[in-house]
Amino acid sequence: MADSTTYTLEQYQALKCALAEGAKVVRYQDKWIEYRSFDEMKKILGEMEIELGLKKTRGKRLFASFSKGTC
Repeated sequence: MADSTTYTLEQYQALKCALAEGAKVVRYQDKWIEYRSFDEMKKILGEMEIELGLKKTRGKRLFASFSKGTC
């Protein structure tokens, strides 16, 4: 799905349930979507969580560390 897609909570719940059941086909309202892989489903689920405000950030946090001494 493209970045301009607006997701709904209903779509999110349908995808989450399908993923939990091990199904690659998701049905919501009168629409059916068949995904190519579970990795694709997880990626889109993550995008939905960010867009719907269920997840705060897109990536991992990186922390820098510094040392005054020698190796």
